[in-house]
Amino acid sequence: MLSARSLFQEIVDHDDSFQLFCSIAASGESQGGWENARIAALVPDGMRDLAPKITRHGADEDKHGRIFRALLRKRGLPAVPVPPETDYTMLLERRGIGLAHDKLRRDEPLSEEDIVVYLAHSRVTEQRAADQMVMLLRHFGDHPEVGKAVRVISHDEDNHLAYCHEELLRLAREGHGRTIQRTLRESALAEIGVYRDVSLAVMDHMGRLLRWPAPKAAVLAAGIRATYAYERFSGWHRMIGLHPPERPDPLGGVPRTTHEFV
Repeated sequence: MLSARSLFQEIVDHDDSFQLFCSIAASGESQGGWENARIAALVPDGMRDLAPKITRHGADEDKHGRIFRALLRKRGLPAVPVPPETDYTMLLERRGIGLAHDKLRRDEPLSEEDIVVYLAHSRVTEQRAADQMVMLLRHFGDHPEVGKAVRVISHDEDNHLAYCHEELLRLAREGHGRTIQRTLRESALAEIGVYRDVSLAVMDHMGRLLRWPAPKAAVLAAGIRATYAYERFSGWHRMIGLHPPERPDPLGGVPRTTHEFV
């Protein structure tokens, strides 16, 4: 019987599929760390109070990249190149979602609207990340090899999502509400398409590595397309709502380290 648990267990148990999974995850997290570091450095003067939180967001994502690379090292596996069709971050940028990398490479301050766009885009992508980690936490939080990593990353992703909610609500009260809602909608509709395409590409690569029979691969692809259809019809709405976090200032305090993974 196919399930999220059995599928991920199969990926974890096979060196080649585990290597690709961790390499894709490490690359995406490291890219997010770079993006947040550049945004923190370019925050406009009127929003400098956000810089420490953006820096913390980026530091957490860098940490996640190190965690995935540490999981590879523990198995004696090197990272492998990420197939371009599985590069979620770059595919989103090609759709015009988030802040373009060429803008982040310049030493010019960002505008207030740029920061609003960054936070709205992050609110959407962090929803996806948090949901995925909740699923992994439920099934693999006690796994002897990956459980500790899952627990740390899930905790961080929950904080990142809460931070986006908190800051967007504050900016909406300051008059950015229309920009926030427009950007959230555009980001969500683009993200669900990119997520479908990346999921299909990842499953295609995993299927070849794990030698899945054609019927199994077809069922998994159909499931991915069905999820997209649901999200395109109505599910995307949950990715654009804003709610006060249960714990204020979720990116305040001392970040968790990765000493136990390295």
